[in-house]
Amino acid sequence: MLYEFWHNFTHNLFKPLLLFFYMGFLIPLLKIQFEFPYVLYQGLTLYLLLAIGWRGGEELATIDASSIAGVLGFIVLGFFTNLIIGFVAYALLTRMTKMRRIDRATVAGYYGSDSAGTFATCLGVLVTLDIAFDAYMPVMLAVMEIPGCIVALILVARLRERGMDPLGNMADEPGYNPRVRRELVGAAQLSGPHTATRRERGIEEELKISLEKLEHIGPGTDPVPGASVPASGVLLREVLLNPGLYLLFGGILIGFTSRLQGASVIEDGDHVFVTAFQGMLCLFLLEMGMTASRKLKDLRTAGRGLIAFGLLAPNLFATAGIFVIHTYSQLTGMHFETGSYVLFAVLCGAASYIAVPAVQRMAIPEASPTVPLASSLGLTFAYNVTIGIPLYLQIAKAVNAWLPVG
Repeated sequence: MLYEFWHNFTHNLFKPLLLFFYMGFLIPLLKIQFEFPYVLYQGLTLYLLLAIGWRGGEELATIDASSIAGVLGFIVLGFFTNLIIGFVAYALLTRMTKMRRIDRATVAGYYGSDSAGTFATCLGVLVTLDIAFDAYMPVMLAVMEIPGCIVALILVARLRERGMDPLGNMADEPGYNPRVRRELVGAAQLSGPHTATRRERGIEEELKISLEKLEHIGPGTDPVPGASVPASGVLLREVLLNPGLYLLFGGILIGFTSRLQGASVIEDGDHVFVTAFQGMLCLFLLEMGMTASRKLKDLRTAGRGLIAFGLLAPNLFATAGIFVIHTYSQLTGMHFETGSYVLFAVLCGAASYIAVPAVQRMAIPEASPTVPLASSLGLTFAYNVTIGIPLYLQIAKAVNAWLPVG
């Protein structure tokens, strides 16, 4: 059994999708003068979200009415699973790191959400291996991205109630100064004269990764740290209608509606949204490999504790996710395809880089914009798409073999 496990695990590590990620990861390390065009990255992300949503929406339209209750129950379970994961992540960060509390809160929010890129990669691997998954999993991707935003907002609200200063420091943390004016947060930081510039660069990176640019930000969404935005209709809109979620939900709705009308890109062998998916995903992983590699340097300021957390979290939360979906299957008698176990593990073990950065930029300007991305992209994303996905597949198979659903 161990030999079979090791053989399958190592074999899955060298799929073309992952090789593209490795190639991109090496570009910054080898100092190759190559910059992936932002417009192309934006187009690839748009394509992947729409393709995943469209396919999921079409398959969703074929679900039998008798299964709807079980599916809705599973969607609710997924939402609360990631909500709990966010708070557990904060507790682990408190024990494992010496970061400021506000940075722990935002990092926890990232891990209470999920990753569209990791999900797309997992889909690509499952399709390559011809492993089936349930139609509604793209809906899970959309729903399970929201809890992380809620976790971050709740934790930061508690810190503000306990006297956090406008720079994000608590009374027992270095640099605490409750008298500093909030409008000066973007202009001066206590950690050094160039911190404001670094923060602005970090926010620019967040905007790039979250499919937004500075010139596209509307009124009331100040991209430079200033006054924090209260929980309001504007913030709710940012949580529920950020570009990534909008495209994903839009694709699901289009696929669902078109399938009800008898049109299907899957059955017709569509050359854009079906045939080209693997190639587009390879280019996307090339860029994400470059981004993950460049983010590693930001981990120096966070310390070894965050590095350990970034590698522990995906294994811990993904494995817990496998047992959650397995337990739900045993209690309800609902059947899940093998691929759904792996996708749910990825949704639990991944960290956001679209929804939560957008919310953090708007509502939590005091937090570091680079540290959470360094952990989520530099460590967790890189780990999941290289080692995590093959490992979760083997764990899911082992759990189903040891604890078969009656």
